[in-house]
This record gives sequence, structure tokens and C-alpha cells, in this order.
Amino acid sequence: MALYEHVFLARQDLAQAQVDTMAEAVSKIVTDHKGKVVKTETWGLRSMAYRMAKNRKAHYVMIEFDAPGDTVAEIERQHSISEDVIRYMTVKVDEHEAGPSVMMRKQERDRERGRRREEENA
Repeated sequence: MALYEHVFLARQDLAQAQVDTMAEAVSKIVTDHKGKVVKTETWGLRSMAYRMAKNRKAHYVMIEFDAPGDTVAEIERQHSISEDVIRYMTVKVDEHEAGPSVMMRKQERDRERGRRREEENA
């Protein structure tokens, strides 16, 4: 089985619970195809570089999994049917990243900078 990272962007008007349900659906497809989900990260509602399908923001979700190749085909088929998914991309990787992804570390770093600014201004 191969290692994959799958990222999808969901419409901005969806509730977080709906986005979590979409991530669970991807996880179910992976487990149904005898694969294993390694990590699921929700990066939150973020601004996009340009408008896509009349959306300026999107919910970003990344899922790392280990599964056979036909699993990727089924996940991408489901996303192409869904009206809630703006974009998706699956990448085959040599190994999964240990710990949080770069995006999660960036969010933590930005939060820390915000706290320091508040302390300086107080």
C-alpha cells in the first residue's frame, strides 16, 4: 500500500460540523478499502489567493492515509460529484510527516506573535 496526503477545500458557507462529516466520509472510504487513516487536520476557514466558484474563503482539511491506489480514485470521484468541495488534491508521499503539518505550526506561530503583541501593548 502507498502513502498519500489528500487536501480538500470546502465551501465557506458550510458549518464546521458539515466539514467534519465530509472528512469522516473520506476516512470511511479509506477504511472500507482496507486502508488506514494516519492523521486528519482541519486548518479552518482561510482566505484563498483568488475567487473560486464565487468563494473568497474555504474550509481546508488535510488527511494522511495509507491505502491501495483504487482508494484515491474513489475519494476523488466522490469529491468531483460533491457541490460542497471547491478543490481537492491527492499527493503520493514517501513518508508521512511526524507531528503537526507546516500549516498547523504556522497557525501556532501566528497565535504566539499575537499574544506577544497584546502583552507589549498592555
